[in-house]
Amino acid sequence: MQIRVATLNDIPAIMQVIAEVVPQMRAVGNLQWDNTYPNPAVFEQDINVNQLWLADVAGEIAGVAAITTEQYPEYAQVGLDISETAIVVHRLAVSPRYKGQGIAVALMQQAEKEAIRRGIKFLRIDTNSQNTIAQNLFIKTGYVFAGEIGLEFRPGMRFYCYEKQL
Repeated sequence: MQIRVATLNDIPAIMQVIAEVVPQMRAVGNLQWDNTYPNPAVFEQDINVNQLWLADVAGEIAGVAAITTEQYPEYAQVGLDISETAIVVHRLAVSPRYKGQGIAVALMQQAEKEAIRRGIKFLRIDTNSQNTIAQNLFIKTGYVFAGEIGLEFRPGMRFYCYEKQL
C-alpha cells in the first residue's frame, strides 16, 4: 500500500469508493453522506490545495482522506480551542473491498505525519453519532472523545468530536 496525494485523474476512482461506502453507511442508520455529498467538486477543491490523500493498493484506490486545517466553529461548543491550528481529517472513506486491511489506520497515521511535518500539536476529527466504526477507529488510533455537537450544514444530525495531542 502506498499513501499518496490525490490528483484530478483520481476523482472517478474516489467517487467509486464513495459509491461503495454510502449505501453501507445508510444501511446502518448513518445518514451523514448521501448522493450529493461528498461530491467530485469537493474532492477537486481538496486536490487543488494538496490536502487529499489516497491509499493506493496495486494501482487501485482503497481509501481517501482530506487532511486539512479546516475546523468547524461548532468544535468550540465542546471546549476545543479553534484558534489553535489543528490538523483535521475530513471525508475519510475506505472501500468495503479493503475492510480490515489497515487502510483507515494508515490514512490516520498520514494525518499525524502531516501534523509533525508542519509542527502542529493537535489533531481533530468528527463523525456522525451513528458511525460506531469510525468512533472505534478514532479511539484505536489514540484520539480522545471531546463531546457531541450539531453542525449547521447537517441539521438534525449529531456528531462526536475527537482530539489527539502530539
